[in-house]
Amino acid sequence: MKLASLENDRLDGRLVVVSRDLRTCVSAGRIAPTLQAALDGWEVAAPQLRHLSDQLELKAVAAEPFYADKALAPLPRAYQWIDCAAYLGHLERVRSLKGSRDVDAQAERPLMYQGASDTLAAGHAPIRAPEADLAIDLEAEIAVILGPVPMRPSRQQASAAIRLVALCNDVSYRRLVDADLNDGFGFFHSKPSTSFAPVVVTPDELGEAWRGGRAHVRVRVEVNGKPLGDLDAGADMDFAFPDLIVAAANTRALGCGTILGAGTISNRHDKPAHGRKTSGYACIAEARTVEKAAHGKAQTRFLGAGDSIRIEAFDAGGATLFGAIRQGVETG
Repeated sequence: MKLASLENDRLDGRLVVVSRDLRTCVSAGRIAPTLQAALDGWEVAAPQLRHLSDQLELKAVAAEPFYADKALAPLPRAYQWIDCAAYLGHLERVRSLKGSRDVDAQAERPLMYQGASDTLAAGHAPIRAPEADLAIDLEAEIAVILGPVPMRPSRQQASAAIRLVALCNDVSYRRLVDADLNDGFGFFHSKPSTSFAPVVVTPDELGEAWRGGRAHVRVRVEVNGKPLGDLDAGADMDFAFPDLIVAAANTRALGCGTILGAGTISNRHDKPAHGRKTSGYACIAEARTVEKAAHGKAQTRFLGAGDSIRIEAFDAGGATLFGAIRQGVETG
């Protein structure tokens, strides 16, 4: 099933069940007023939401049009946002960047940091940077939303905790990364609000694309209408989501509603990904690093005022899965 949070007069929006083609939706208010409420009572709410989803597909309930530009982030504010580095190919390409040098250690345990989750942005909200010269970058990612996870869970427990799958843009201010890391406390000023595609889905909604704890979906990234990347989100993901969850819960339990991202999607491009050739990158920093190695200087510029980005994931038939992240850039 597919879920979204639509605008209303409250910070967390109102929960709706969305049709598979993302054209219609129906209120889930009688089951749970918000997505967090549904997660908190998942064992009871999930079967009811699934039944409502089936009724929506059968056109057995009164539906309303689904407008993506009226959707908030699925969880507009979450108890926790953890971002990881599950793609070692990305780290290998940007290993010259500060904080990404010990590739051997990163291959043994995934890097992760705890980001801000109090103001998660809608997929249509502009990227608002306080200054123009911050080297604004996008990072296309797949994330999962979790139920409660005990400390030091088994891999089976970690896998069972995955409730929903999401698509997000983990925006970065690259010029502030070094200062954050040199301070010794990790990312802070360099990471503004993460934005999310309007719809989240249960893993079974991905069909055969959800296997091995990975979402093998096509993710297309565009900047100013031109392709930056055409990627397979599962092909070169070295740490599966259950692995990331186990690592995140090594010293503490994870609360219900925790969002965990897999990091910037990255394909090595040296072999077809499940029969489909991939190309390009999911962030500008990675593209620039490759360009410097190949041509002696970077050719792709970072984002600035007036630029626009689009991130979208597709199933094997070419249908959009989460709806698109479509953002313009504003500065100053």
